[in-house]
Amino acid sequence: MSERPITLTDTGASVPLANGLAYFNYCWLRDACPSCIDGQTRERIFDVASLPGLPRARAARIEGEALVIDWQAETQVSRIPLDLLETFATRGRAEDPADLPRRLWYADQAPRFTRVPQAAVLNDPHARARLTRALIEDGIAIVTDMAGDGDSLPRLVQAIGPITPSAEGLFFDVRVELAPTNLAYTAGPLEMHTDLPGEEAAPGVQFLHCLENSVEGGLSLFLDGAAVAEALHEEDPDAFRLLADNKIPFFYRHDNWDYRAYQRVIETDPEGRVTGVTISQHLQDTMDLPQVLLDSYYPAIIRFLKMLHEDRFLVRFRSEAGNCVIFDNHRIVHGREGYVADSGKRHLRGCYTDRGALRSTYRVLAKQGFDGACEEISQMIPA
Repeated sequence: MSERPITLTDTGASVPLANGLAYFNYCWLRDACPSCIDGQTRERIFDVASLPGLPRARAARIEGEALVIDWQAETQVSRIPLDLLETFATRGRAEDPADLPRRLWYADQAPRFTRVPQAAVLNDPHARARLTRALIEDGIAIVTDMAGDGDSLPRLVQAIGPITPSAEGLFFDVRVELAPTNLAYTAGPLEMHTDLPGEEAAPGVQFLHCLENSVEGGLSLFLDGAAVAEALHEEDPDAFRLLADNKIPFFYRHDNWDYRAYQRVIETDPEGRVTGVTISQHLQDTMDLPQVLLDSYYPAIIRFLKMLHEDRFLVRFRSEAGNCVIFDNHRIVHGREGYVADSGKRHLRGCYTDRGALRSTYRVLAKQGFDGACEEISQMIPA
């Protein structure tokens, strides 16, 4: 193949790619050399700071599907795949199978929640990929036909990631208690919220396994917090910015713990896209933003709180024994209608894993050829 022209400067190289000339810094190029990664551990074994000075190319050329660089102060010759350069030139970051676009959803979504039987999740990588993909795209899915033994929930969680402990341990039981440490452990209504915002790193993915539910009332409530936040952005961009730019205090305290943390009500990524929400009036601490700022912040958060109760967003359904609802705790806002405590029994068992573990599991499955896109695994929730 004939050599293509490459321009070398003091700091980097301009390389002709499919979509035109693209500039790459020499330090970045040296770090991108495949020889920098140990084949056994998959960890970086090269330290650019170990060089006597900043790396600089003596010569560079295209050979086959690689950019080949001879370095001035090293005998190392780097062969950097052109497809990696193309990816960074167009996307600005590495390819990520788990970087899937979120599907915003509204009140009519319940019939389309992904449902996968527990046995399939545990034994079939296609089903496991479908479940993890749905949790990334929709933020919520339901595992059906849960085994009735005590290890059923941990087996399911560990198919996705390690259990993340909270102040109350590895697991929690949502049922009426005589001395509740949380409003969830009463029969009263539970406001729309995300869990444990008082922890610096609030749990990422929540599991709620319904063991029994024969009470009168107690419908489960869910909505897509990202959809509500995007609606706020459209309807009141100033309110959106106030909630996205300012952190407010949350807590979680009882006799043996006292957690405190600051969170943004609306989370955004570097591109400004909504990645999630954090909201909980019953765990919101006394606001300590400047009083003048509160003149505009309070109307903004009140508007957002009111939107969380609008019928256009809310999904209501009855939790059924043998099902486990899994949802992104940084995106899906949930609550519960009150119920008659002595009308039957209602017992849900819950725990958490983190979003990093969820995405890790999906990436591994995707690399094995299971991308979870097959719609035939998805089932429909009865209306």
